[in-house]
Amino acid sequence: MSDTVEPDADAALVIEYELDAPPEKVWRAVTIPALRERWLPDSDLAGAEPESTITGEEVRYRLRESEPPFRESHVTFRIEPNEAGGTRFRIIQETCDIREKQPQPANSNRRCLMRAA
Repeated sequence: MSDTVEPDADAALVIEYELDAPPEKVWRAVTIPALRERWLPDSDLAGAEPESTITGEEVRYRLRESEPPFRESHVTFRIEPNEAGGTRFRIIQETCDIREKQPQPANSNRRCLMRAA
C-alpha cells in the first residue's frame, strides 16, 4: 500500500492510496455498514445513508463533527482498478458552505442591502 496527497482546486483535501485488494473488496468496505463502521463510525456521519452512489466506483457521505460548532463536510470515496491488479482508492473531503443555510441578518450591509439604502 502506498499513499499520496494531491492538491485539487475543487477539494479541500485529496488523499490517494494504492491498495493490494481488488476494487470489489474495497467497495464492500466502504458501502456495507457493518464493515464501514470499523473505520468510519456512524457517529461521525451526519446520516448513515450515502448522499450519492455510482455503484462500484464512487460513494459520498456527509460527515459531522461531534463537538461544537458541528461543522459538516462531504467525503467521497472513489475506487478504480490500478495497473497492478489492485485498487486506486481516493478520499476527497470538501467542506460544506454552511453560510448558504444560515439566515443572513437584515443589517449585514451586504451589497444588495447597501444599494437599497
